[in-house]
Amino acid sequence: MRSKILKFELASMVFISVLGSILHFTFNWLNRFWLVGAFSAVNESTWEHLKLAFIPAILWAILESKVFKLGAGTAGDNAPNGVNNFLCAKAAGIWLMPILIVLFFYSYTAILGHNLLVFDISIFVLAVIIGQIVSYKIMAWPEFSRKFDTVCLLSLEILLLAFVIFTFWPPHFFLFNDPVSGLYGIVK
Repeated sequence: MRSKILKFELASMVFISVLGSILHFTFNWLNRFWLVGAFSAVNESTWEHLKLAFIPAILWAILESKVFKLGAGTAGDNAPNGVNNFLCAKAAGIWLMPILIVLFFYSYTAILGHNLLVFDISIFVLAVIIGQIVSYKIMAWPEFSRKFDTVCLLSLEILLLAFVIFTFWPPHFFLFNDPVSGLYGIVK
């Protein structure tokens, strides 16, 4: 079963990277429809680019939960699917991706004084790979208490809500600033 999980995590790296790249453009492709903006980048701010990892990773996690037939009481060492700590593994990996993107992006731009597209794309892919590896490793650990599932699921719901809310009502903070227009949120 571990090899099946590993294959899924490897496939997820490609899925998240490709769909994330597509989501960079969907808002404009679909005539800047406000609902699309909740799930794709609406400007060139760092914050909006974090959605490009988060949304595909959530979609992949939902797909995985169906493939591995995960539901209440099915995960654990005695479960036929052999998947441990699924919600916590996904939450850890999904939270790690945007954290790494921010850390790597602002570290290298502080050193160079500007960004380079090839580095930006590499950071995105690297963050996805690391997030999915961490997710896989946590699924291989002994089963956590099921009490953690609620906290992990709630943390993902909070992050989803933050992405949606801050798309339409962004704080005036550097993460949310579109460096092209100098504005915040959906730029006219």
